[in-house]
Amino acid sequence: MAETKDRHSAPGTKGRVLHAAAGYDLLVWLFLWGRERAFRERLVTLARLEPGESVLDVGCGTGSLAIAAKRRVGECGVVHGIDASPAMVARAGKKARKAGVDVRFTHGVIESLPVPDGSVDVVLNTVMLHHLPRAAREQGAREMRRVLRSGGRVLAADFGRSTPGEKSLVSRLHRHGRVDVEEVVGLFNGVGLRVVETGAVGVGGMHFVLGAA
Repeated sequence: MAETKDRHSAPGTKGRVLHAAAGYDLLVWLFLWGRERAFRERLVTLARLEPGESVLDVGCGTGSLAIAAKRRVGECGVVHGIDASPAMVARAGKKARKAGVDVRFTHGVIESLPVPDGSVDVVLNTVMLHHLPRAAREQGAREMRRVLRSGGRVLAADFGRSTPGEKSLVSRLHRHGRVDVEEVVGLFNGVGLRVVETGAVGVGGMHFVLGAA
């Protein structure tokens, strides 16, 4: 979500990396006005998750969405979260253990996902493309396509462009980057993903693009 001052690039990525895990959860709570559960349920619904599917959450942060995804895909489903920050991965693991759900969290970067080709049904990518320069976005899109099974899906959700004079909480907390929906559509098309649906997430000017392999 909103970027903190505690950031730098991690080995293997050209993007900004958030490391203040505890502060991140607080910012998410403030941004969503305490409606985190409804937001996560909206995302897993947009991704059309089904019981038994395998899910990869790229840029998983502190793991809340991956945990929600695991609850949606059930005991027969598999969820793996990846983040470039070891601090985020550690906090995500603690949250999953506390919640009593089996989600595997790994340190990794979008430019080189530590996942075999064609091994997952759904990739989630939430509020992280704006942290990447253009070349890294393109490489990340290729990697997300690589790990998808035939017929698999990618859901990307991020902040859209602000309007002139915007004074919203999003503008105050999140000044450093946004991604036009048209750019995300272009990234998907460029790696052979068919765009299935686009639209507003319904929170703070965020939009989504759902693509299929």
